[in-house]
Amino acid sequence: MLNRKQKHILLKFFSMFSVIRGYNILVIIIAQYLASIYILAHDKPLRQVVLDVNLFLLVLASATTIAGGYIINNFYDSEKDLINRPIKSKLDKLVSQNTKLSFYFVLNFLAVIMASYVSFRAVVFFSIYIFAIWFYSHKLKKLPFIGNLTSAILTIMPFFAIFMYYKNFETVIFVHAIFLFLLISMRELTKDLENITGDLTQNYHTIPVVYGEVVSKRMLTVLAILTLIPTYLLLFKFEIGYMYIYFYLSIVLLLVFLVLLWKSKTKLHYLLGHSILKFIIVLGVFSILLIDVNLLLNRIL
Repeated sequence: MLNRKQKHILLKFFSMFSVIRGYNILVIIIAQYLASIYILAHDKPLRQVVLDVNLFLLVLASATTIAGGYIINNFYDSEKDLINRPIKSKLDKLVSQNTKLSFYFVLNFLAVIMASYVSFRAVVFFSIYIFAIWFYSHKLKKLPFIGNLTSAILTIMPFFAIFMYYKNFETVIFVHAIFLFLLISMRELTKDLENITGDLTQNYHTIPVVYGEVVSKRMLTVLAILTLIPTYLLLFKFEIGYMYIYFYLSIVLLLVFLVLLWKSKTKLHYLLGHSILKFIIVLGVFSILLIDVNLLLNRIL
């Protein structure tokens, strides 16, 4: 049995884990390693990729920067989240704002230190990344279009760090990136629809607030149609192994999303749509394994 002090410490741990969205960071770490093994460094032995210290430091620097980004985003959105996510906000408030900001600076400092062991370019990259996340959280996220575009770019930037490290400029990588970018853009716009009440209250000029729900739904429909272009290219122009199963499934799930979207009228409906898009993204991460199911066995040595 835990005593009162131990329970308090445990609650604070879960509170901070909630603030930095540890589950999201874990998925990003897995995604970076799978992308490195199967796409960006597919010509290198598995052991060489997995045991690459520089790759490990880049992934860890990405994780700490993103964690810091979630903290500063939580700091600026605290009042809005009380309306949009009251239960999560209560958990997040178990850790004081001063403690969160202290963690924010420590995490960013550690990210730059780890990047310095890789190269000066890595330091520059993560310094720009840290500033961009802060500027987005402080200013850009309240603006229509610019906020959504910036958020999508910031989400895929950790993969850009790995991409620049391996200097692999194959066309298939850019096609995968476009597909992911479109999905993330859809998720961000759907999240704005879901949070429209809090955004209105806190004077956030998001697309749903400025242009309305109907225009937002039309934009989401266009984005969903645009995903068919990289999907077609990946299915018929490139070798992606059994990952074709994922892309056919994603088409079906996007159709379900669109049907639900045009019937959506409440926060719960938009939350369900957001969950579908998030599922497609997370499923895509683990579906990278399907590119070559024998890869792990063939490249261990």
